[in-house]
Amino acid sequence: MPGPLAGIKVIEMVGIGPCPFAAMMLADMGAEVIRIDRKPKPGAASPFPMLGTRFDVMARGRRSLALDLKHPEARGIVLKLAEQADILIEGFRPGVMERLGLGPDECMAHNPKLVFGRITGWGQSGPLAQAAGHDLNYIALSGMLHAMGRADAAPSPPLNLVGDFGGGAMMLAFGVVCAALEAKTSGKGQVVDAAMTDGSALLGAMMYGLRAFGSWSDARAANMLDGGAPFYDTYACADGKFLSVGAIEPQFYAELLELVGATDPDLQKQWSQKRWPELKIKFAALFATRSRDEWCALLEGTDACVAPVLDMAEAPLHPHNRARETFIDIDGVVQPAPAPRFSRTVPEAGQAAAAPGQHSAAVLADWGWSLDAIETLKNAGVI
Repeated sequence: MPGPLAGIKVIEMVGIGPCPFAAMMLADMGAEVIRIDRKPKPGAASPFPMLGTRFDVMARGRRSLALDLKHPEARGIVLKLAEQADILIEGFRPGVMERLGLGPDECMAHNPKLVFGRITGWGQSGPLAQAAGHDLNYIALSGMLHAMGRADAAPSPPLNLVGDFGGGAMMLAFGVVCAALEAKTSGKGQVVDAAMTDGSALLGAMMYGLRAFGSWSDARAANMLDGGAPFYDTYACADGKFLSVGAIEPQFYAELLELVGATDPDLQKQWSQKRWPELKIKFAALFATRSRDEWCALLEGTDACVAPVLDMAEAPLHPHNRARETFIDIDGVVQPAPAPRFSRTVPEAGQAAAAPGQHSAAVLADWGWSLDAIETLKNAGVI
């Protein structure tokens, strides 16, 4: 069955990181997403050899049209595609699309209903807009990186989940879908400026509220949700593997103590924050007495709020993930399934990533080019 975005046409100007992730989300939900790849140079080595292979999970579910964007006719192809699209997304530095003659003004002149989505680290405006950067820099500016890590160590990079994907790609995908819905009513497109600094800050909305209320310290590992609390942290087990404990509510904490057989009266002082360092030492000693899987046999599935810390080899095999089919296999590559779930418009699993230009002729034919015109573009080296 087609997904909830079936019928929506999207042009993706291929980049790396958050833009492909956002395009993957849209394609996962059933949108027709056409990747505009740069035409590969014969014999040139790719700096990212995984891209365009079945291991390029973020490129799944869409067809690829490869263009020589330096060729004048390539610009005309993108503009003609834009005439028929609902959404165009790009992740270049501010001004790059304009220099290609493919900025919002040019594209929306051909299609006033077009939603033009832009994803950058710093945003389209501001004193840092033209500076280079990466996920870690953007979440540093948002205030979120400072809050992550242990008290006696430097802030810990949380992979590139917070900036690139949570604060960037997901905000872009949400923004362009919002704008496309609005365009159905107004008949007018607009530019969506998704900045990873903005999105990362937004992900910290609760923490900023707690801080304003006086319930959040700027010190790392001194708060309830940053590893400061003994009941919300990870602990090493006897086998060197880890257990996550998140027993925040008093009734869940009480169940945790009961199930692990903790009789130390000090552990009853859950909300005595000055005692937290001492209680963490006690919990660490307790959880070190059994293996991770032994603790899971006792605690997993109860209201003690405990789960094993799985690595990426273990996660797809966990019974809960298997039951929900949280992971799927596409061409031998195990990868996360589309999310969230829908009761009626259930999207199909996408195909593996296409090689750059794999569908150039087919895409153009489907979008209105004649076979003769396609052959002329091939011969001219445009596609």
